[in-house]
Amino acid sequence: MKSNKTILLVDNEKDMFGFLRNDLIKEGFLVECIESDKKCLKYASKHHPDFILLNVSTPKMSTIEVCRALRYNHNAKNIPIIMLSANHTESDIVEAFAAGTDDYVIKPFSIKILVARINAIFRRTKNKPKNIITVEDITLNMTAREVVLKGKKLKLTFSPFEILLLFIKNLETVFTRKQIVKAIRGENYPVTERAVDVHIVEMRKLLKDYGTCIKTVRGIGYKLSIEPLKFDVL
Repeated sequence: MKSNKTILLVDNEKDMFGFLRNDLIKEGFLVECIESDKKCLKYASKHHPDFILLNVSTPKMSTIEVCRALRYNHNAKNIPIIMLSANHTESDIVEAFAAGTDDYVIKPFSIKILVARINAIFRRTKNKPKNIITVEDITLNMTAREVVLKGKKLKLTFSPFEILLLFIKNLETVFTRKQIVKAIRGENYPVTERAVDVHIVEMRKLLKDYGTCIKTVRGIGYKLSIEPLKFDVL
């Protein structure tokens, strides 16, 4: 049965295109193939496929960087991604999820299992409200401006909410205090470094166990670092 869902297969290994493309077509998907990681972002941003399969090849970091770039791109950030990789160490998998992949399938794999995982992600994302970001047990609703931790709503004022949103959208990115203020208030908002520090202390208390994930980078600023990571953005 044809699903009318388009899958973008990104792979530097041409041999992979043949069997995987044919198998996915047999399963009812429309398949587009790109041989270069660098062309993936441009294609996904313009054509917006329903799904992206990133085959991790050499160099590995190229694929990781593409995944991260897709998550930061306004037109492509909501497209589900699965990484296909022969790398199976814990650090490889954590790195992939930190970059923003929705799932990680270790090669060799069964096409039936891959399709099942693709369909599971489609089901999981189909009826979710938009503008929801989930990281581990933290759910941030950008429309309602609510933060929920393990089912309990947190009371965050404007600035802490915007700081948390900034951190969650840019996991592992270090921000100076001035960059934080600029991102949430604009260029001309007068604020002291102390004000940012106070908000960080407040957020750490409210986030409880996850408060330790807001890291202080000495001499620079702050970042949000969560491992192992389950990342889902709609």
